Amino acid sequence: MTPRASALLPAAGNDSRSLALLQAAEAILPWMVEIRRDLHMHPELGLEEHRTAAQVQRRLDELGIAHRDGLGGTGVLGLIPGRQEGRAVALRADLDALPLEDAKPVPYRSQSPGRMHACGHDVHTAILLGAARLLVERRGELPGLVKLLFQPAEETVGGARLLIEAGVLEDPPVAAIFGLHVDPGLEVGRVGVRYGQRNASSDSIVLVIHGRSSHGAYPAGGVDAIVVAAQVISALQVVVSRNVDARNAAVITFGTIQGGTQRNIVASRVELTGTVRCLDPSTRELVLRRLRETAEGVAAGLEARAEVTIEPSYDPLINHEPMVDLVRSTALGLVGEDHVHVVPRPNMGVEDFAFYLSRVPGAFYSLGVRNEEAGIVAPVHHESFDVDERCLAYGAALQAALALRALEG
Repeated sequence: MTPRASALLPAAGNDSRSLALLQAAEAILPWMVEIRRDLHMHPELGLEEHRTAAQVQRRLDELGIAHRDGLGGTGVLGLIPGRQEGRAVALRADLDALPLEDAKPVPYRSQSPGRMHACGHDVHTAILLGAARLLVERRGELPGLVKLLFQPAEETVGGARLLIEAGVLEDPPVAAIFGLHVDPGLEVGRVGVRYGQRNASSDSIVLVIHGRSSHGAYPAGGVDAIVVAAQVISALQVVVSRNVDARNAAVITFGTIQGGTQRNIVASRVELTGTVRCLDPSTRELVLRRLRETAEGVAAGLEARAEVTIEPSYDPLINHEPMVDLVRSTALGLVGEDHVHVVPRPNMGVEDFAFYLSRVPGAFYSLGVRNEEAGIVAPVHHESFDVDERCLAYGAALQAALALRALEG
């Protein structure tokens, strides 16, 4: 069970405005918990977030925040104008859940069989609505516009691209953008920041080896696609070990292989599917080029043909250092030096916030949600995933403080 939500950890920061925001966030914590639990009980998959979007719209209406709906299908854009025209800053939350059964014995467990908020997007949405409430109450302090991006389909098609195509970063242009992700590896009340490369890119690979069939007793009469596939797989390991600078990172993984029809027939076709992960654009370009060249070259040398299809997925997420500085200094003022951590290594997982950062300066950071005493320790994408709901106050206060500071330039 989640501990009593109103029992916040003692604040250790020294920024009076940030601390005031944290106190205000604590006051509205029951409201955010109500929102979070409602969303947690009614999870929806990517591009199906109709009820979720309707709940967001209802809360924005309650707060008197104008909004545009149906962006990218189910996305919502909230707009909080300040006392004057000026810079525009964006804050983002994702809406979608995962196709997973919720195994938690809690009153707010998922009521939708086979669907669960196992990645904390319900928390992100409740936090952004909390930040919106804090900012509306301080509208007179805003020297510009705050855009609230409630984004669909982070887990599937990369809904960030859909919102970008809908123009959320334009009219007026966004000068900075911030997003957060719950982190069950960090205790509640702690914040993790990462400079530079934070998440990998991903590309989906389909590799088909075309050989020539023959009787298994007479393999010289054919070209064995299975043997060729084995040689190609081995050769592709060299792309990472010998083509990629050892100081960089890349992963080539094939997760499926299918081919052949009978035990005594030389296979004429083998299909492999896999993924490529890289941490920077130049490494990504190199690995994909060498993957294609190696597969085609090895196959041709064995009298077969390799057909390589590369489907780009997410870009690498590379934080902008001045914006990470802003997150770090703001978090220091909110929770104190002992509760702000610089993450030493990047994550080879993906995050579609990268698409915003390829166009707009910004930063994506981690928010602690762990509580070992309460048994809240499960990782994301796990059937028992949960959060210490005190994180809602920290997240809302930090996002609101970032918007204020970024608008001030």
